[in-house]
Amino acid sequence: MSTTVISTPILAKAPAWAQTMRRWTDYFVKDFGGGPRPWKFAWVINCQKTGTFPIFAFLIAWYHNTTTAAWIYLAMHGSYGLVWIIKDVAFPDRSWQARITIGGGINAFVSVLGWYWVFGWLLISSRSTPNYPLPAYAWFCLCLTLCILCVAIMIAAEAQKYFTLRLESGLITDGVFRYVRHPNYLGEMMIYGSFALMSGIGCRSLCWLGSGADYSP
Repeated sequence: MSTTVISTPILAKAPAWAQTMRRWTDYFVKDFGGGPRPWKFAWVINCQKTGTFPIFAFLIAWYHNTTTAAWIYLAMHGSYGLVWIIKDVAFPDRSWQARITIGGGINAFVSVLGWYWVFGWLLISSRSTPNYPLPAYAWFCLCLTLCILCVAIMIAAEAQKYFTLRLESGLITDGVFRYVRHPNYLGEMMIYGSFALMSGIGCRSLCWLGSGADYSP
């Protein structure tokens, strides 16, 4: 007669430095300045995501930059922001529904979210002059493919996490989570990697690392 033993996984405790960083982050983003909590953290994030398309459209008009690269960047980053809003409506992240202070919302936007627009500003303002290592049409194809693929990874991970946790709590170990612990974060990092490559920042770094060639503008 065989007996099956089911062991309960023991969650490791985060190191002290990580716990301290988390407390400081929560304070500056959620509690800074105290006082009323008029908005959810999700609203601050969605404001930045929704504003991406009009912000870059405005920059194209402001800098009179109507190059193909500028328009493609607008389509990539702007449409990603709109996809994010659809995702938030369909399966919102529960951890971002907490109410935060006015100071916390401003901190989140100024210190983190606003910096997500830097790649687009560098490209459209011509502060970064792309010198792609491939013909432009091939490089655009590469960046667009990477962006779309990684948006799909992020959406798949967020959907699986949302609907799985509605049924049961615990560590998710199947689906896309079978291959990587945080596939949603992986998708996000790769999405912004495609923006960096499109702006010319990332491709110069890759070329320098790969061949030592001078791709500076």
